[in-house]
Amino acid sequence: MRTGGFSFAPGVSVSRNMTIVRQGSELTILNSLRPTDEGEAALLALGTPKHVVRVGFAHGADDPWFVDRFGARLWAPPGIEYAGGPAVNEQIVRGHSPIEASEVFAFENGAKPEVAVRLDTAGGALVTCDSYQHWTNFDDCSFLGRLMMRAMGFGPTLIGGPWAKMMGPNVRKDFERLLELPFQHLLPAHGTVLKDNAVVGLKSAIQARYGP
Repeated sequence: MRTGGFSFAPGVSVSRNMTIVRQGSELTILNSLRPTDEGEAALLALGTPKHVVRVGFAHGADDPWFVDRFGARLWAPPGIEYAGGPAVNEQIVRGHSPIEASEVFAFENGAKPEVAVRLDTAGGALVTCDSYQHWTNFDDCSFLGRLMMRAMGFGPTLIGGPWAKMMGPNVRKDFERLLELPFQHLLPAHGTVLKDNAVVGLKSAIQARYGP
């Protein structure tokens, strides 16, 4: 996983994470981040980006760069379009993913298109966007970004408040289904990696957001 930033306004930026999956010499990028020149060189040392996967409805600003730069195939949940940008090549749905050892989970009861991707590695690693997050520090946020995140209550093992509001209350049903997937670790688009305790953390996050 690689970390970068996203600016909401002048002086206000928060950290973002990109997950890279290597299959032979081919790379699949989830929650894309446009790298620096140095970062691009490090990326190409791993392999060639062949697929870029949009996981959440609120992300995707850097997906077109991977398409233009490497000719990567663009994957997104049904209902996602890029206004004035590239066409989506493939819909990422259950049973259809560019990653061989993976499982796609769709948030079916939300108002917006969103998925999570479970990687069949190390007991199961769940890649999320804005849905399930885990913040242990705000080191890669700007000063104003850190103040904003703390004021909004961001911290360990949480379901993002702004995301939950946009998705609607019925999305709780999806989180209950998500608990049925076999995974141990969390690779979120925001925050830090959560090792070993991702299921326990999700149960806590559901109760904190929606009640018992």
